[in-house]
Amino acid sequence: MTTEQRRSLQAFQDYIRKTLDPTYILSYMAPWFREEEVQYIQAEKNNKGPMEAATLFLKFLLELQEEGWFRGFLDALDHAGYSGLYEAIESWDFKKIEKLEEYRLLLKRLQPEFKTRIIPTDIISDLSECLINQECEEILQICSTKGMMAGAEKLVECLLRSDKENWPKTLKLALEKERNKFSELWIVEKGIKDVETEDLEDKMETSDIQIFYQEDPECQNLSENSCPPSEVSDTNLYSPFKPRNYQLELALPAMKGKNTIICAPTGCGKTFVSLLICEHHLKKFPQGQKGKVVFFANQIPVYEQQKSVFSKYFERHGYRVTGISGATAENVPVEQIVENNDIIILTPQILVNNLKKGTIPSLSIFTLMIFDECHNTSKQHPYNMIMFNYLDQKLGGSSGPLPQVIGLTASVGVGDAKNTDEALDYICKLCASLDASVIATVKHNLEELEQVVYKPQKFFRKVESRISDKFKYIIAQLMRDTESLAKRICKDLENLSQIQNREFGTQKYEQWIVTVQKACMVFQMPDKDEESRICKALFLYTSHLRKYNDALIISEHARMKDALDYLKDFFSNVRAAGFDEIEQDLTQRFEEKLQELESVSRDPSNENPKLEDLCFILQEEYHLNPETITILFVKTRALVDALKNWIEGNPKLSFLKPGILTGRGKTNQNTGRGRARGSKCFLLTSNAGVIEKEQINMYKEKMMNDSILRLQTWDEAVFREKILHIQTHEKFIRDSQEKPKPVPDKENKKLLCRKCKALACYTADVRVIEECHYTVLGDAFKECFVSRPHPKPKQFSSFEKRAKIFCARQNCSHDWGIHVKYKTFEIPVIKIESFVVEDIATGVQTLYSKWKDFHFEKIPFDPAEMSK
Repeated sequence: MTTEQRRSLQAFQDYIRKTLDPTYILSYMAPWFREEEVQYIQAEKNNKGPMEAATLFLKFLLELQEEGWFRGFLDALDHAGYSGLYEAIESWDFKKIEKLEEYRLLLKRLQPEFKTRIIPTDIISDLSECLINQECEEILQICSTKGMMAGAEKLVECLLRSDKENWPKTLKLALEKERNKFSELWIVEKGIKDVETEDLEDKMETSDIQIFYQEDPECQNLSENSCPPSEVSDTNLYSPFKPRNYQLELALPAMKGKNTIICAPTGCGKTFVSLLICEHHLKKFPQGQKGKVVFFANQIPVYEQQKSVFSKYFERHGYRVTGISGATAENVPVEQIVENNDIIILTPQILVNNLKKGTIPSLSIFTLMIFDECHNTSKQHPYNMIMFNYLDQKLGGSSGPLPQVIGLTASVGVGDAKNTDEALDYICKLCASLDASVIATVKHNLEELEQVVYKPQKFFRKVESRISDKFKYIIAQLMRDTESLAKRICKDLENLSQIQNREFGTQKYEQWIVTVQKACMVFQMPDKDEESRICKALFLYTSHLRKYNDALIISEHARMKDALDYLKDFFSNVRAAGFDEIEQDLTQRFEEKLQELESVSRDPSNENPKLEDLCFILQEEYHLNPETITILFVKTRALVDALKNWIEGNPKLSFLKPGILTGRGKTNQNTGRGRARGSKCFLLTSNAGVIEKEQINMYKEKMMNDSILRLQTWDEAVFREKILHIQTHEKFIRDSQEKPKPVPDKENKKLLCRKCKALACYTADVRVIEECHYTVLGDAFKECFVSRPHPKPKQFSSFEKRAKIFCARQNCSHDWGIHVKYKTFEIPVIKIESFVVEDIATGVQTLYSKWKDFHFEKIPFDPAEMSK
């Protein structure tokens, strides 16, 4: 251990204290630590927490004089699983760990919502690589003994110390895999939508009735697809790889080389149709030429499945198949992977990013592009960004060849069309966006299609609401009280959301909560401690409001008893976890009303008329056909549990064995999703508007089908001419609406250290070198940073990288950039992501991740200024 290493360890000890739980490495440090020191460290953790224990550990560590202790410390980190900390100390480069700070701050702010939303046991396996093994075991133990909310608190504590640079992304992926709504608040990077998903459990052998929960728009009405977008699990359609006649009919226009939108019902095997098209396309090339196919999937459930299916289907024929998603794109050379493979499965944002960067210079590299769920090709969706590139190439007269385009969808939609003519225009615009000259539907093999996909008969039943609702009255009063408490904390509560006239117990109220919480994420005050206190309080209040809102939804659609049990379980978990003053107050308010709520929920006159009607329907249908299988579609997971409890406790329905399905995976053809011949679909509601809306959706579906039939009668040349006219017009509008370059703000601004908020410099002193590097003039700035030798010095262009620079403030050492020799000048080069920009006049602070996003007056570097 050199003196320099000891000094560096002291300089960076703040990072180590925030990251390391020393009790996980003490067993590996036995040769250097005395038994009583180990006991002191363990006691410090038990009494004060891991950060204080790490402080004591470092004190003992830096006092060691024995040979080899530094290497022993590094080895201990490696063995225990602290790979990020190990790497940072070995290279004395804490940049990766420092970049995690903004996510730590965000997670601290979101902690109250995290612990009410997250079930740790659902995501712990996906996060295991971001945590120490002992941490995973402790989290599971706490979940078992104290409940999920306490386990979630422990998980937050562990993530806040994680040294793995990918933990924010991994958490995002795990949340989206579980379709957890907390992912809306956990913003990592734009376009991160990629999640791996497990198979949907098939419980049909043991269950007669399934209660299905999916918050996605697909489940909001009966006319839209009630299934997740993937159909890949329908293996019967692919084996023994013999296509059905209707599948050949759908594939035929594309096999003739035409740009085609394939519109066919969910469950009919459109994936297999795309395999047929792809195989035909690759085989048609003469010897010496090769095709290159790209398949776009919006969601990782689809991405993973398609990658698997395409690999199994094509690799046996010697084709190379690979996939790139948001989770893997940063670690792979995209252009190289595209170059070296025949079929590439992509999430579309990957291609958008690489076209912008120029790593993929043109769409001409592909010969076939397949868009899954192609109806999304509109506005600023990544599909449309890709097709803008395609159409610019087409209409700009580029000499490069364009790939064939195939779109797959269950419904092209009609937008806001009120009649068939407007629907026709809408569909033509979609065809123009995808440059499609054909819409392929099943016309000649309808009978065969109906054997595979049956369209259920639909029934609407308007049921009465409860005559009086004392339960809702009491809960609404608790919600009003909670809102008032939140307003005391934040006077601008109403201004944080544009959603007004929100009614308790509705999806609209849930949206208001989400909007307020998103506003809290970027809420700023000069006093950072006060800012943190207010944000935490607002998250606590809105999290409790959500639970009350959920309870009202349960009461509306199920029993009051189940709604009350839901709240009792919640407050029980609150008590078992961190129980601060606000939570104590809210719990007390609930408990004051508990006896009254118990009395109301037990009153037989408060039975839900909807359940009586549902019970009658189930009895009648199972009487007519004892082999009936039923799925109940609901909007919240809490309502799933409530309905399951009602069925199990109802003697009239004792013949049923309810199971639960969640909308987070793939389905198979045998799950009874209304596809079996003779299926019926019932909508039970006390809201006449819901029935009216559903009838409008059915009318729109008919408009869509009629419009497609009309388009299919058009002469193909006439249709192409119509498409070209739309494309030319849309390109003109697009080109005329190109954003002007932003006017630079000439007002002087402060740059503050992003970590400790110390003043670093003013924008007036910043200079731009070669249009992309930023330095600071003046001796004052030199006093604000310290330099340390760069672990990897190197020469690039006119620059010689010599040192790293860090905030000079004690206990900060935030990474600010590098020190370079530029031509004959020794200068610092700073990075904007290390600083907060503060407006001098207003005090408003803004974060930027790239210099190009910061529109200040950028003055070029002038060597003459240096001589002054």
